[in-house]
Amino acid sequence: MSEYSQIHFDVTDRIATITLNRPDKLNAFTRTMMNEIIDAMDRTDADDNVRAVIFTGAGERAFCAGADLTPDDGRAVFANSEPVDDLSDPRVRDGGGLLTLRLYQSKKPLISACNGVAVGVGITMQLPMDIRLASDKARYGFVFARRGIVPEACSSWFLPRLVGVSQAAEWCMTGRIFDAQEAHAGGLVRSVHAPGELMGAARALAQEIAENTSAISVAMTRAMLWRIPPGDHPMAAHKIDSRAIYRLSKSADAEEGVQSFLEKRPAAFPGKVSADMPDFYPWWEEPAYE
Repeated sequence: MSEYSQIHFDVTDRIATITLNRPDKLNAFTRTMMNEIIDAMDRTDADDNVRAVIFTGAGERAFCAGADLTPDDGRAVFANSEPVDDLSDPRVRDGGGLLTLRLYQSKKPLISACNGVAVGVGITMQLPMDIRLASDKARYGFVFARRGIVPEACSSWFLPRLVGVSQAAEWCMTGRIFDAQEAHAGGLVRSVHAPGELMGAARALAQEIAENTSAISVAMTRAMLWRIPPGDHPMAAHKIDSRAIYRLSKSADAEEGVQSFLEKRPAAFPGKVSADMPDFYPWWEEPAYE
C-alpha cells in the first residue's frame, strides 16, 4: 500500500502503520521523511476506516537516530542554509516542529512503538503521540545541548507537559542517552516490551480503540486532552465539555452506545469523523469560545 520512498504506510484491520523506512541510515530524519509523514497523516485523518495510527522504525536497531546530518540528506532538515536576517521568515521554521504540529492536529489516536534508538528528533517526534511503548532495546536522548543547539520540534512544550519540568530539565540539560527502563520510570513511555512483543502490544491497544469506541468521541477526547489549557481554574474545561456532552448526547453514536450497553452487545457506532464532528469543532479556531 505504500508509495513513499522513506516511510512505509499500511492500513490493516482499521489500523494504520507508519514505519520510518531508512534502516541503512538508522531511519534518520530528512525533509523528505517529514513531508511523507505529513502526507500520510492527511490520509489517515481523511479515511474513516482508520481508527488508530501506529509509528515504528524499520530494522532492529533504531526507531530514528535523529536528523540526517550528511550533506546530501540532512542540510535541509535544519533552517535553510542561506543567511536569513528576518527570524519570522518561513525558511527559519524547524522541520521537526512542522511535523510535531501536524501530529498534534491529528483526529486519530497516535501510538508509538519505539523499537530501538530514538535520539534528537527521533524522540521529540514521539512526544505528541498519545501512547508511547518501548522495546527493552530502546535508547533515548535529548542530545541537543551536546550538539550546541536547543530542543526542537516543540519539545520544550510537549516534554514538560508529559513528564514534568524537573525530569525534562534533567534529560535535556545533560543530553545523555538513557534506556527504556528509565524512560518508563520517568513517565515518558507507558510500558516496556521484549522486541518480539512490541508491535503486538501496540496493535492490541489500537484494536481496543477500534473495536470498542466511537471515532467521534475519541477525536473529541484527544482534542480536549491536548488543547484545553490547564489554567488556574477548571472553568475552561467545563465550557468545552458542556458543549461536547450536549451535542454528542443527541448523536447517533450516543444512541448506539446506550442501546448496545442495554442489549449487552458490541457497539456499532455509525458516526464518521469526516462528516459528523460537533458543529463547534474546532473550537480553538474561534475568536473566543467562552
